[in-house]
Amino acid sequence: MSKADVASPATGRLTYREFKEIIKLGLVQGNLIPAFAGAWLAVVMTQHAFLSSILQIIITLIGSALIMGGACAVNNYYDQDIDKIMPSKQNRPTVNDRISGRHLVVLSFGMIILGEVLLFMINIPAGVIGLAGVVGYISLYSIWSKRHTTWNTVVGSFPGAVPPLIGWVAIDGHLSVMAWALFLVVFCWQPVHFYALAIKRKEEYAMASIPMLPSVKGFKRTRIGMFIWLVALLPLPFLMQDLGITFMVLATLLNIGWIILGFTSFKASTKEVKWATLMFVYSLNYLVLFFALVVVVSLIKMI
Repeated sequence: MSKADVASPATGRLTYREFKEIIKLGLVQGNLIPAFAGAWLAVVMTQHAFLSSILQIIITLIGSALIMGGACAVNNYYDQDIDKIMPSKQNRPTVNDRISGRHLVVLSFGMIILGEVLLFMINIPAGVIGLAGVVGYISLYSIWSKRHTTWNTVVGSFPGAVPPLIGWVAIDGHLSVMAWALFLVVFCWQPVHFYALAIKRKEEYAMASIPMLPSVKGFKRTRIGMFIWLVALLPLPFLMQDLGITFMVLATLLNIGWIILGFTSFKASTKEVKWATLMFVYSLNYLVLFFALVVVVSLIKMI
């Protein structure tokens, strides 16, 4: 057992596992995928030299990871009261007093400031978009919508979809239709992903009086909302025609597969939680596969 594992409560000395909990590392890693895809696609589509762009991409990814992790840490700081009520959050250091509020604030804003410095070093648009994402996530989602409206997931999808914009603008300096198409894919993906998770935890959200759609409106209404966003994903590959017909076909098949899985919820024997788990797993694979497809197809075009 390491010294970090036996550190006294509220000292700010955390284990790696606890640090991952605070910055929501899984969420950060997931968002770095579209951030990289945006930067990579900008290199290919604007004919930048890849070797001379490597440093820009690395700094962009580090800066993006820092601001996302910092914003998530602020979210954990603000959500301490409701996290103490929810059984799934009991291992968070903010709940079991493994980190003090002062240390958490210093960590959060230290990461955000350092990340913003790196993004502004790349260019002003990257820094501004990154800052807009942080402010939107903290104020519009964490502080306001999460506790006051069933539209909280949709509101949170706006700042949650900025990573590909940061990646693109860090290379190109301005936003194109392709960049906005990447933004829309992540934006429409998020409600389906998080509604699936919310279905699994609807009792917890109800306990904490958080107006998540499944807790307030129920499964059937949530399912309708998920289908709306799944359908909204369908035309988006066609905004990315520059990647070619092969990409549009494969991306569309990926979308159709998700819709088909969604239709299985209409079976009389469907178990809500099991279906939500399948939708959640598909959403994770969808994000990786879609943006891997973007990178691979653009790489082939470059060669």
